[in-house]
Amino acid sequence: MKLSTLFSRTLHTMYTHVENSADFALRRVGVTLYIYFAGSDGEADWKNNLNFPAKAYPRVGNGTWYAHRGFLKVWKTIEDYVAADIMDPSVQKIVISGYSHGAALAVLCHEYVWYNRPDLRESLEGYGFGCPRVVFGFLSHKLRARWERFTVIRNLDDIVTHLPPALLGFTHVGTMLEIGELGRYTRIDAHRPKNYLTELRRYEASGKEE
Repeated sequence: MKLSTLFSRTLHTMYTHVENSADFALRRVGVTLYIYFAGSDGEADWKNNLNFPAKAYPRVGNGTWYAHRGFLKVWKTIEDYVAADIMDPSVQKIVISGYSHGAALAVLCHEYVWYNRPDLRESLEGYGFGCPRVVFGFLSHKLRARWERFTVIRNLDDIVTHLPPALLGFTHVGTMLEIGELGRYTRIDAHRPKNYLTELRRYEASGKEE
């Protein structure tokens, strides 16, 4: 699936809204499970976005790593709703996609699938469009490997992809795919969905995705 198509579906799918202003969608196509996370759509989302002090995320037998507290709070809410679908043995591939606030949740969901479905690690795909930084502190190579199949898509100049500041200890994980051109948009306009879609289509038309 082209990234522009995946992004469009991420924007326009019907979402389930649960507590803590959490929005997610599950779509099953054959043996593939698609998990979508919506962008910020209200005051509660922005409060979680700005709740950035790091919180420990312990893994039994695998040590502890740290994540943005607000995003982790929302993800732990959603986890209860999606765990059964993720663990369904008939699922043979999982594709995760999110935009903005939802991209941060996609980062956490990706690690959850990697940890809980080791049989799917080679077929797992994760995409974060306009993704803020989620993980805090130093990560060993072994820990970073959990996001080897996650891609952060940044429209150059997008302010959200530079938050929280790296100076505070936050870092991106996975592979960074940069689209667009410096100076084409303001820092805020570079984050707008319509401009992401435009730049994704330009990127695909250039043939660079091959």
